[in-house]
Amino acid sequence: MAALNASDRDLVRQRIARDLSSTFESIGVTIADLLAAVEATDAWVDANAAAYNAALPQPARSVLTAKQKARLIAAVVLRRWEVS
Repeated sequence: MAALNASDRDLVRQRIARDLSSTFESIGVTIADLLAAVEATDAWVDANAAAYNAALPQPARSVLTAKQKARLIAAVVLRRWEVS
């Protein structure tokens, strides 16, 4: 999957800022800093997609769709830090 466009990256930035503020967590960065973090994360995901796919065992690697694989990694990462 291609990296996010600028509009989608800003939507992610808005969502994470809203989600964190709704839990009264201070993020301690500016809007520009948070957007830069979103951009870096998106670039990392894009650069490491093949490695993630290769790490999955068969048959999951060949049977799961790209969306299902994205949901899988998101669920694992969120659970590791107990984010709901």
